[in-house]
Amino acid sequence: MRKLLFLALLVPLLASAQEKRTCRILFLNPPPDAPKKLFLFDGEKSQEIELPEMNFSDVYQVAGGDATIRLLSKAVAKAEEVPADAPGGRLAAAVDDFYIIATGDPANKTAPVKIQIIDAGSQKFRKGQMMWYNLTPNAVGGTLGSQKLAMKAQSRVIVDAPAAGNEAFEVTLSYTIPNDNRFHPICQTQWVHDARSRMVVFVHGGADNTTPQISGFKDFRITPEKAE
Repeated sequence: MRKLLFLALLVPLLASAQEKRTCRILFLNPPPDAPKKLFLFDGEKSQEIELPEMNFSDVYQVAGGDATIRLLSKAVAKAEEVPADAPGGRLAAAVDDFYIIATGDPANKTAPVKIQIIDAGSQKFRKGQMMWYNLTPNAVGGTLGSQKLAMKAQSRVIVDAPAAGNEAFEVTLSYTIPNDNRFHPICQTQWVHDARSRMVVFVHGGADNTTPQISGFKDFRITPEKAE
């Protein structure tokens, strides 16, 4: 009887542990006075997080299930304490790994950022692949090693591995201006493929018909099962 009672208590505990999910955070082009740290509230607890601009943050664990996450300048203990204007976003229960991409929003007094949540689950975004986000009003395209890239304005696309292994590959990118069919060069260079990592690339800037900028960030993780 005691054994059955122990198992009955253990099952909910295991289910709760499995509901945890992971995220990494990036502050894209922060203003000079941007915060370096904030607090993430996941509906259950607050935890302090870093907002790096040169690379992804450490991996954070957050609560699972359907949830709304919020970024705050100070910790709170329960959802009722979260200000209505706190930047945040919804998470479906099926999302087990995600990115938080922050951009500056000085008008928000609770936390001076806007955030975008990107589903980074391994079923959708695998090692070796590249996730491209075009944040500009321009169409962007070109070649990435063995792969082609074609993006409409304000769109996202996942590109398969551009090379077979950890080797250099050619990158040639151009863009078009609305109402102008000519191709304008962005870059012609070489990158090095890392088959162990996922890579997230943002195309940004491009205001007033200026050349868009490219910013890429690797997501490499050492898994508990096998160190890479």
